[in-house]
Amino acid sequence: MEEEFLKQGLHSKNKIVFDFVFQYYYSGLCAYAETIIKEEVVVEDIVQDLFVTLWIKSEQLIITSSLKNYLFSSVKNRCFDYLKHQKVKSKFFQILKFPDESNEDSPENWFVQSELQEIIEKSIQNLPPRCCEIFKLSRLEGLKNQDIVKQLGISKRTVELQISNALKFLRKDLNPHLPMFVLSLLLK
Repeated sequence: MEEEFLKQGLHSKNKIVFDFVFQYYYSGLCAYAETIIKEEVVVEDIVQDLFVTLWIKSEQLIITSSLKNYLFSSVKNRCFDYLKHQKVKSKFFQILKFPDESNEDSPENWFVQSELQEIIEKSIQNLPPRCCEIFKLSRLEGLKNQDIVKQLGISKRTVELQISNALKFLRKDLNPHLPMFVLSLLLK
C-alpha cells in the first residue's frame, strides 16, 4: 500500500488501514523492542500501548518521516522511557529499603536505616491524600502517567502536577534529614 494512504488512513481512524498497519508492523516492532528490553511481556505492552495511542490520538498524528521510521522510533523511545523509569523506581526502592548485604546486621546500620525509612514513609503520608495516592502509584507501583490517568479518571496534566508537587514537598520535608541520609550511606 502507498505510504501516504496509510498515514492518511491512520489520521482519519480508518479501521481497515489501522488493522493492516497493526498486522504488518506488530511482530517486527516487538522483535525490535526485545533487543532493547529482554522481557517479552513488557515489550508486548509497549508495542500495544503505541498502537492504542495511535488510535486515540490519530487526529493529532503528524508523521513527517516514513511510517516505518515513525513506528520504530516511537517504540525505541518508549523502551528507553521504560528503562529510565525502572532505574528511577529501583533507586527509590533502594532509598526505602536500604539493601546492604555486607553489613546488614550492624546495629548502627539497622538503626539509621530504619529511622530514615520511617521518616521517608511518614513524609509521604503527610502529602495531601490525592497527591499521596498519585505519587505512590507512580513511584512505588511504577505506573506510567497515562496508566494513572486511566485508573483515576483524571487529566494527564493533573497527574504531572501532583507528582511535581509531591517531589517538591518531599525535598523540602526531607531536607533536614539529609545529614542522616549521608551518614547511613557512610555506615554501609
